[in-house]
Amino acid sequence: MTTRRRLAPAERRSQLLGVGAQLFAAKPYDEVFMEDVAERAGISRALLYRYFPNKRDLFAAIYQQAADQLLADTALDPALPVVEQLSAGLDVHIDYFVANRNTVLAANRVLAGDPVIQAVITDELAELRRRLLYSTGLGDGPRELVSAALMSWLVFVRTLCVDWLTNQSFSRTELRAMCVGALLGALRPIMDLERLAPGTGTDPGTGG
Repeated sequence: MTTRRRLAPAERRSQLLGVGAQLFAAKPYDEVFMEDVAERAGISRALLYRYFPNKRDLFAAIYQQAADQLLADTALDPALPVVEQLSAGLDVHIDYFVANRNTVLAANRVLAGDPVIQAVITDELAELRRRLLYSTGLGDGPRELVSAALMSWLVFVRTLCVDWLTNQSFSRTELRAMCVGALLGALRPIMDLERLAPGTGTDPGTGG
């Protein structure tokens, strides 16, 4: 076992999240055990369970942290054309999915029916929709139609990415092209995308 050292509660929790994230990224969900997390962190199982009562709770905290970081990393730039904003955001997410394949598959396959994990995903999608509405100028179109199309598209992107991670039956370039094309195809019948100029969106959530 790793040599133990005393940490403040916040530091210990952060350490456990880091250790857990590494293990869940490296192994399928069913092959990660709390004993392994405790051993790698250099603590007893009893102490680990004081922070996270079970593996699902540990995974949920890790996934929430990852979702928060992804949102921070995908801050959209209203100065860029819509397609460039979409492509940049997709690249950040695909990079994470590739680096954390087992984590993504666990959340979207193994724990697909878990309400806590799905709440994390739902909140992330809702925030991404809000940003897309205001940072790209898409919110200037018919609001209800565009909002519904964006949410449907975000679900489509996640589903397609999970299929891609599982089967690797097409390239990353094709994945991104399908994702961007799907949204543009859904929006063209209801708004003039060519009239969207950089800088047309204003996000009230950021004061932009």
